[in-house]
Amino acid sequence: MARYVRRILSTTRAQFPIRLTVFTVSATLLLLGFAGCGSSPAKPITGTYPPGQPDPPPPSVPPPTPMQRGSVTISPQNAALAPGQTQQFTASSTSSGQLVWQVDGVTGGNASIGTINSSGQYTAPVQVTQSGNVVVSAALSGSQQTNYATAPVALIQPGQVTQTANPQVALYAIYLPQPGSVTVQFGPNTSYALHTWALTSPTVPNNYGGEVNIEVAGMRASSIYHMQALVTLANGVTYTDSDHTFTTGAAPQTGPVQVSTPNGQTPQPGIELLDAVQPNINTFSPSIAQAYATDLQGNVIWTYSYATAATSAAILFPIKLLPNGDFLFYLETFSNLLTSPAPPSNPPATFNDLREIDLAGNTIHDLTMAQLNQALAARGYNLTLQAFSHDVLALPNGHKVLLASTVQPFTNLPGYPGTTNVLGDVLIDVDANYNPDWVWNTFDHLDINRHPMQFPDWTHGNALLYSTDDHDLLFSMRHQNWIVKIDFQDGAGTGNILWHLGEGGDFKLVGGTDPTDWFYAQHGMNFFSQNTSGVFQWGTFDNGNDRQFPTGVTCGAAGAPPCEYSTVPVLQIDESAKTATFISHYIAPASMYSFWGGQADLLPNGDYEADFCAPSGGAIVQEYEPGSSVVQTSPQIVWQSVSPGFDQYRALRIPSLYPGVQW
Repeated sequence: MARYVRRILSTTRAQFPIRLTVFTVSATLLLLGFAGCGSSPAKPITGTYPPGQPDPPPPSVPPPTPMQRGSVTISPQNAALAPGQTQQFTASSTSSGQLVWQVDGVTGGNASIGTINSSGQYTAPVQVTQSGNVVVSAALSGSQQTNYATAPVALIQPGQVTQTANPQVALYAIYLPQPGSVTVQFGPNTSYALHTWALTSPTVPNNYGGEVNIEVAGMRASSIYHMQALVTLANGVTYTDSDHTFTTGAAPQTGPVQVSTPNGQTPQPGIELLDAVQPNINTFSPSIAQAYATDLQGNVIWTYSYATAATSAAILFPIKLLPNGDFLFYLETFSNLLTSPAPPSNPPATFNDLREIDLAGNTIHDLTMAQLNQALAARGYNLTLQAFSHDVLALPNGHKVLLASTVQPFTNLPGYPGTTNVLGDVLIDVDANYNPDWVWNTFDHLDINRHPMQFPDWTHGNALLYSTDDHDLLFSMRHQNWIVKIDFQDGAGTGNILWHLGEGGDFKLVGGTDPTDWFYAQHGMNFFSQNTSGVFQWGTFDNGNDRQFPTGVTCGAAGAPPCEYSTVPVLQIDESAKTATFISHYIAPASMYSFWGGQADLLPNGDYEADFCAPSGGAIVQEYEPGSSVVQTSPQIVWQSVSPGFDQYRALRIPSLYPGVQW
């Protein structure tokens, strides 16, 4: 699906960049050296390019390339200039005679194509209607057909900066007359401080350049910013655009984020990406699903909000930055999926979408639950999904693994007479066009009579991991207190469960007390080592709701642990020996108990980050040093944020708002 965010142009655009090449006095040289290249720009188009329309078409012929015949050489062989800028060229010949300087075959050039003096200094035209190319040449007088050298010059109009639908995101557009890439540097002053990723000119048949549009994000609200495009053409020539200023608007209302760096510690650089949940939906009116990013000082630098008229709370989760620079998340309102006496034939009438957006908040792709159910039926799956749920994975092959809920009725289960509607989970692998090609259902692989927590909400899956080593999946099920590994093989696997990790599973716990130190009602998980199979390190956020204790231990009694507390276990998993050995175990005070949500991550600097989603006073996100001892109750806190009155379903330290760019 084509992006529909486009810059609305306020100036005349030529359909093709200026196609100017070397013309010497000789018509024969034109035919021999530059056949097919015209000396005049194409007819300009006057008007605008509205949203939903394609970018301007590319040139009809490729940009000129350096040429040399005979004994003349020229330096540099390529250049890129803004209107009015100058470039000094030098030329030499091993043959005797006078060198003649020309621009597009015009000796000395002229005001429309630029001028060049007898010493080789070229001055670009002051006015350039459209980015284009001219060619500077040096030829030996008297033998211009056989002794000459040429140097193409890209004339680049200054870029244009416009507002987007997001008050903190600018759209920087610049037209390249040759293939190349663009990065925008920006900051509160002309020292700049941040930069975007590099985007290349449009990929079309015979890529001749074109308009590059970069959404510039990461700016504080209601502030003046300077920004400047840095261009690198395919021939290696660089060009720096003029400085532009942009004033951001007021940011949407978000939950507060209070940041501290105890003891002057230096946190892992980057930004914090949050998806907030309002415990009280009346905090904002109407109910708003929201995600936002802050810098490490707690300033909101990017926001996406979706307001609904729903009477139940709206939620956006989990937001993830994709390799293409977009964000992916589920957007839905809470609803009761366990209806009686039988599950509905269609999903509940609630807002329930998988959405991909760009930085400006424009929807790039939207998949509804109804559309997914239709696609499953078309592929022959006898299955009705009720809602998207908790996590989504973007795979290296361009596919995505979706997590969704489904309901099945059961009759006379042990302890549950009559008909019981049971809520389980389904994993769906979809291709780049969101067509399903692999489905895994908890009802096909798990014992319906194992339900340690909150049955008939039976499995309550909430996190997925992809193993790049063996191409299998790890799946976290909160209400089973288990992580299972699934034979996935990029959609070619059997779906068999290879092992169960957790209390009552296939692994022996080493370095902790079984069953107390296993994780319970866990949420976000991650690999804590580069390898992801065999012997590897892994961690999760252990909410602890359903924590079990050894026989004879009464939680909450004198000398016994509290009944409810949250931890961050990091384990070394040995798949062959079936051991799970503690590497680190942060046992937080009972005041930080988080009954739902949360995330655990290994940061590039070796620190750990934990999101305590829902303590009574609001979310607490901590970056901390793992320390030398395995069990930690008071680790060295490097960075901390608190969100009074708000939960943070997941908090992620990411390098920047651009893939591959570290701020």
